[in-house]
Amino acid sequence: MSRIVMQTEFSDLKLINQGKVRDLYDLGEHLLIVTTDRISAFDVIMNEGIPNKGYVLTQISKFWFDQMADLVPNHIVSTEVSDFPAITHKYREILEGRSMLVKKAKPLPIECIVRGYISGSGWKEYQNSQSICGIQLPGGLTESAKLDEPIFTPSTKAELGEHDENISFDQAVQLCGVDLANKAREATLTIYSRARDIAAKMGIIIADTKFEFGVLDDKLIWIDEALTPDSSRFWPAGQYKAGGQQPSFDKQFLRDYLETLDWDKQAPAPTLPEEIVRKTGEKYMEALNKLTGKA
Repeated sequence: MSRIVMQTEFSDLKLINQGKVRDLYDLGEHLLIVTTDRISAFDVIMNEGIPNKGYVLTQISKFWFDQMADLVPNHIVSTEVSDFPAITHKYREILEGRSMLVKKAKPLPIECIVRGYISGSGWKEYQNSQSICGIQLPGGLTESAKLDEPIFTPSTKAELGEHDENISFDQAVQLCGVDLANKAREATLTIYSRARDIAAKMGIIIADTKFEFGVLDDKLIWIDEALTPDSSRFWPAGQYKAGGQQPSFDKQFLRDYLETLDWDKQAPAPTLPEEIVRKTGEKYMEALNKLTGKA
């Protein structure tokens, strides 16, 4: 589990996509998703891997997919290498704990973001317009304030190295069609509501999170990852205080460090000190432990 995997090179498997974190292979009937230890910030992939990150993301995703299976169908076929096609078994040492065999679906062209608190790009947008993605909000909100009701704030999907852009629901309808946009919004808010309540019992606030959905057999299914520290803001409930940034169990720790540097947030990435790499890894493991009890 302590081995750092920056990228996979399975020469006899068909690599179809290498994202910021995940390597995606086409196995015919299904896809193989391998979650590496790469980490990105401001849409730039860092040079250093984070110990155990791929394991943490996969195990947290599995936890949440299981928790929500009765609400929204998801793409998981198995997370056990022994269930994968035999051609993959020789790579067991790398795949164990950090990979998923999944159904093929056609991804929606939007990121489905839900915010229960006002932070990040939402906070910046609110300061300019008192709204987020076209949704008017009450005046006088402070950074990290809890919203009266969670809001659906979709974004575009940018190419690797580009930045996602927040869009209105009407724009999401233009990209997806009214039926899919409505279903995606409903699924996003439904999953978030249950996840927020589950995490609260563990002492974690899920401030916001990002989902991806796809279409399989004319039905909406949940794909990619599920409520991980990469796709969510996790805050310790016991330290929460509206009015500024919050301590977190996610990569906000890394972003905060990078903000102190004289770096233009463009590739190439700066070199990360060992201490920042180690502490980032500890944040991820803490999130896994608090949510699932796994170490």
